[in-house]
Amino acid sequence: MSSDFEGYEQDFAVLTAEITNKIARVPRLPPDEKKQMVANVEKQLEEAKELLEQMDLEVRDIPPQSRGMYSNRMRSYKQEMGKLETDFKRSRIAYSDEVRNELLGDDGNSSENQRAHLLDNTERLERSSRRLEAGYQIAVETEQIGQEMLENLSHDREKIQRARERLRETDANLGKSSRILTGMLRRIIQNRILLIILAIIVVITILMAIILYVKRH
Repeated sequence: MSSDFEGYEQDFAVLTAEITNKIARVPRLPPDEKKQMVANVEKQLEEAKELLEQMDLEVRDIPPQSRGMYSNRMRSYKQEMGKLETDFKRSRIAYSDEVRNELLGDDGNSSENQRAHLLDNTERLERSSRRLEAGYQIAVETEQIGQEMLENLSHDREKIQRARERLRETDANLGKSSRILTGMLRRIIQNRILLIILAIIVVITILMAIILYVKRH
């Protein structure tokens, strides 16, 4: 499982490096190439998000005692992804302003005002995105805690079931021992009764022999 995570991790590192390089190149490209580059970066950002989702699923399948290290790495990757999206938004805003100025012939002051307004809106969206991400992280951590509790309860239930089975086995063994002891006592009593009967017969035989001997003499 950790090997799958590390494979996704390597793919994510390569992909984010490519995205960072392309975002830095966007402002310096001609308009036609900028449009193509923006579309390419959008596609790669979606691929990076899919990799993050796969990595997140892998982390959920890791045992709780080993999950902490991978969870920390996931938080770092999500922060990196958020930074890439922010940089890309700023690059797109600059590109949109340039295209708008070419089409509408806006002067420099109007372009600066629009850019400032868009940057302000972008920052608000980023704050909302961070709050949503924090809420998502809390939900994930809560789910992890719930899974750990369920696993602990499952282990406790297994222990209780094993203890019950041992008690049943002990009761069965005690029942067998009790039956064996009862049979032994019964045989001992029977043997004693037989010995007593034999002793009585012997005594009676001796007495009769003595009586017959006395009568003859």
